Amino acid sequence: MSVPAAYIGVIIIWSTTPLAIKWSGHEVGFLFGVTGRMVLGVVVSLVVTRVLGTGLPWRREARWTYLAAGLGLFLAMLSVYWSSQFIPSGWISVIFGLAPLATGVMAAVWLGENALTLAGISGMTLGLAGLAFIFVGGRALGPEAVYGIVGVLFSVLAHSASTVAVKRIGAGLPAVAITTGALLVAVPLYLAVFVIAGAPLPSTVPVRTAFAIAYLGVVGSALGFVLYFYVLRHMEATRVSLIALVTPVIALLLGNIFNGEPIPPQIWGGTVAIVLGLVLYQYGPWLAARITRRRLEASQADIDEQTKPSAQEI
Repeated sequence: MSVPAAYIGVIIIWSTTPLAIKWSGHEVGFLFGVTGRMVLGVVVSLVVTRVLGTGLPWRREARWTYLAAGLGLFLAMLSVYWSSQFIPSGWISVIFGLAPLATGVMAAVWLGENALTLAGISGMTLGLAGLAFIFVGGRALGPEAVYGIVGVLFSVLAHSASTVAVKRIGAGLPAVAITTGALLVAVPLYLAVFVIAGAPLPSTVPVRTAFAIAYLGVVGSALGFVLYFYVLRHMEATRVSLIALVTPVIALLLGNIFNGEPIPPQIWGGTVAIVLGLVLYQYGPWLAARITRRRLEASQADIDEQTKPSAQEI
């Protein structure tokens, strides 16, 4: 599989996922939406694993990988679905734009990646400023919106920790195996929460809700996670999380167009700050090194010109 193609596929799926999450809980409750998605996802993943004949490795590193990915999937998605009750779908993607920053800090501590540079810290500061803008916009919608923002922030931390943990274990598993193993860990937890919370089974499921759950279960969970873990296996953790650089703007526009979700000026301001922070975080060191190299080359050219023997000396 082409890594760039998989990377683009993840961007498309992640851009449409927030709106589908919003629709999947409509009139049926967020617990039914997320549980239905994951159950369908694990069934599809098991079928794909069987068809491809990849199997499900069960060595020690594989089991730890499934556990790390599954717990991250459970905590992150449960928190996002709960939060979707209180904030517009596009906001979810915007706040998730902070994932590369959180991943960078964790990768610096756990993986030894050089993320805490001057540019990285500056990018994180811009990202936090963007989050402050979003909090201002959230307060305008009422206290429940603040709950939703905090819930997505928790989801970001869970997702980032899971990403770095999978990378740290480094089991070298096929993406399909990681996806299936993660879902096998997460689905029983979702079912347990559904039963313990006493969530009712809906008598009817609206067509749009059913379509959203099916889309998330097949594309968002099975295909999306396979592509994500495939990209994660072949790229650095911090670079993979840059997918969040593009998805916020697309998700905001989709929510506005198809769900009539408002986009206050504070949200646009927060989005711009977070995206700029991500650009600075990722490309700041490269740009600084490029500028330094050009200055050195220019200085060396001046020195060579000054030391070059004149025509009279020759």
